[in-house]
Amino acid sequence: MVIAWAFTVILVVIDQATKTIAHRYVSPYGSDRILPFLNIVNLRNPGSAFGMLQHAGNAFFITITAAAIAVISFLLVKSRRRQAGLILVLSGAAGNLMDRLLYGSVRDFIDFHAGRFHWPAFNFADAYISIGVVLLFISSLRQARG
Repeated sequence: MVIAWAFTVILVVIDQATKTIAHRYVSPYGSDRILPFLNIVNLRNPGSAFGMLQHAGNAFFITITAAAIAVISFLLVKSRRRQAGLILVLSGAAGNLMDRLLYGSVRDFIDFHAGRFHWPAFNFADAYISIGVVLLFISSLRQARG
């Protein structure tokens, strides 16, 4: 169990460090081209995924995220089978919660694009959550099959 919490802390530190570096070196709303399909940007997202629910307010997202962290932490203690997915979702939720508490919004900096089509900017915490949800889904399918 201690290892699970240690991984969570490490992932949150990586998330916070990468956000801080990106936002320190790229001007607000600026963009630095890294690869033909990747920019580092400096954006703030007051909403949820893909900028949805931007007008719901920071207190709403803090409350929802804190509740999610409590539930995920409980599941992490109870479940040995789904730890990787739960650790990733927990780390992502904690990283983005820290942003909301410290900055009033989530700091995004990764901008993938193909030509003029840009995927909505995101951060490591968002990636952790996405990968964690996929792992949990796969785990659920395997468990349902027997």
